[in-house]
Amino acid sequence: MLDKVTQLREFMGGFASDISLGSVLETLRLLYSVARSDEEKQLLDWHFANLEYANAGSLTNLSAAYWDQDDPYEMGGDHCLLAGGNWRLIRALCEGIPIFYEKKVQTIRYDDDGVEVIAGNQVFQADMVLCTIPLGVLKKRTIVFEPELPEKKLAAIDRLGFGLLNKVAMVFPHVFWGEDLDTFGCLSKQSYRRGEFFLFYSYHTVSGGPVLVALVAGEAAQSFENADPSASLHHVLSILKGIYGPKGIDVPNPLQSICTRWGTDPFSYGSYSHVRVKSSGNDYDILAESVGSSLYFAGEATIRQHPATMHGAYLSGLREASRILRATRAQQNNPKKCIQKNIGPSDDILLDLFKKPDLAFEEFYFVFDPLSQDPKSLGIMRVTLGKSCNECSIEHSSWKKREDSCQHLLNEPLQLYTVISRKQALELQQVTGGSENQMSYLFKNLGLRLVGANGLGLLGNSVTSNIVSARRGRGRFRMSAGRQNAV
Repeated sequence: MLDKVTQLREFMGGFASDISLGSVLETLRLLYSVARSDEEKQLLDWHFANLEYANAGSLTNLSAAYWDQDDPYEMGGDHCLLAGGNWRLIRALCEGIPIFYEKKVQTIRYDDDGVEVIAGNQVFQADMVLCTIPLGVLKKRTIVFEPELPEKKLAAIDRLGFGLLNKVAMVFPHVFWGEDLDTFGCLSKQSYRRGEFFLFYSYHTVSGGPVLVALVAGEAAQSFENADPSASLHHVLSILKGIYGPKGIDVPNPLQSICTRWGTDPFSYGSYSHVRVKSSGNDYDILAESVGSSLYFAGEATIRQHPATMHGAYLSGLREASRILRATRAQQNNPKKCIQKNIGPSDDILLDLFKKPDLAFEEFYFVFDPLSQDPKSLGIMRVTLGKSCNECSIEHSSWKKREDSCQHLLNEPLQLYTVISRKQALELQQVTGGSENQMSYLFKNLGLRLVGANGLGLLGNSVTSNIVSARRGRGRFRMSAGRQNAV
């Protein structure tokens, strides 16, 4: 039937992009009298469920024209499971890389001078940022981009599909389903439930234990989101008992089980992407496009050759790493790009503020809004690093700002800045072992980045202005009180 779909869409040309794969398959089924008996219909429904599993979407949503646009790029060889689970690969890739947990990103501010990623009361600053945000989260607009992403990219985000595949993972006392069995399926008598526990995967050879996983695809995956986990588990066990009971095999209760809910997970809002009606593979390319010189995108929904796959997500990361490297080298080879725009507070303002720091230890100095004692309130930190510096990416008031050269030598200590909360400042103060350990904690644990005065950006400018205004206001209040006392 899929061969017939290919022939039909070639005949229809561009009109096929407005039709769903499901409607074409149903038309062909009726036209060629496929699956007349109940048993044949159940078997066909199972294959339809398998298609929905592969695409994480209902057949009624998949584009008849482009649902399989990535097939020409499919890699050869068998599918495989990584012994010990995918965590082994993730752990190897993350070795030596600091990961900040419980840091939910709310806002990404970007321009050609850099990026600020805001997570709660913490601000991460960088020259460039690679976004691997799931398509489902991009669709929800839960992360605010300032400025907003280009209309072209937003339209592609809306057009592409992002569907569901849910699972019930169970750990049993022993492998009752057979040591030599990797997968087995189950037919459904009702078409709308065809994807409900239609396929089982045995993980006992790679997990080190008797683990069995039941898949839920298509429309069934949607309703599964709202089902009670205990009821879902009971249903799975009844299916397994229906398969193995007649064979005289006892199905024990699982020692442990878990039901996924990818559709309502706020960090994904779905499982993986597919080409929806009115969409095409071009939308994957649009999602992969960088925005300006500081915002880059990777993930399975950004690679048209290998979408909806783990290896596709990995390859997209390598692609963007290469782009970022090329962009960085291009900036280094262009001296004019070493000189930043003055978007932060001026050196004179900061110099005046830090004459009276609110907190100081080692080489670290802090100023905060005197009107707020909230631990989450933001301030500015200054660090004095030493006697010389030849870094061209940071400006200082004593540097000679010449566009024909980015190499400078200072005869006075280098002073760098960052935006920091009161709570973070106190955490830093508690770190023992001297300024070297504190500096390491600043980068690895707090995720902060030191910049020149002009690199503090819009947030730093706003924080500085608030502190200056608050200090001036407090000064006026003291003068007024002094006059009253004199009277």
